[in-house]
Amino acid sequence: MRAASGPMSSGVATAIAAVVVVAGATFLQGRMTERWTGRNVAAELRRAATLLESRFPVACGQWRLAEELASDPAELERAGAVGHVARVYINSKSQALVSVFVVCATPHDASGHTPDRCYPGAGFEIGETEHRQTVPLADGRDAETFTGTFRKAGQTLRVFWTYGVNGRWVAPQIARIELADAKAVYKVYVIMDETPLPAGMGAKVCAEFMGDILAEFDAAIADEPHPQPVAAGS
Repeated sequence: MRAASGPMSSGVATAIAAVVVVAGATFLQGRMTERWTGRNVAAELRRAATLLESRFPVACGQWRLAEELASDPAELERAGAVGHVARVYINSKSQALVSVFVVCATPHDASGHTPDRCYPGAGFEIGETEHRQTVPLADGRDAETFTGTFRKAGQTLRVFWTYGVNGRWVAPQIARIELADAKAVYKVYVIMDETPLPAGMGAKVCAEFMGDILAEFDAAIADEPHPQPVAAGS
């Protein structure tokens, strides 16, 4: 099974770029309204971003890094991303490809735009409506995720996304409110072109990949203390 031709399908690359570009629309509002301006908070955010960029796994289970994807620094800044990872992974057994985009940001910036807003803004239409799905992790825990599909020009993209905060992976109804006390949030998108696949296969592959990669990342940063909530009035 192969989910795309070549190292990276252009449609998926465009889709990842769309997430960054559209999310940038909330950057100015975030800087005007958020309360994460204390120096201690900024330091925690930078530390979390460094952990993401230095320790996000290049391999997990049967998956290995296939390609690093370029990102526009200006677009990342507008999206409020303090740190990020953009990659393609390949399954050594099935040759399936998945794309991953991760940002480290404040709760306000991380929750600014979800795929159900970003993709229609980039010309996609919603296929399977966003819904929650529990993903078993390789270490025995569970991750809460959202998933849905988006269609454009005969192509169907399967997208999973989740928020990492204080050692947990969650899918909050209103992320900006429910994650407001966190100093740093990891937002993970996993994207797969499921156009040529049997029904349900894209969701299965993405869930299995997330189960491996999230557990591996958590293990890689397990010796680091998690950023603590901001004290009231700080």
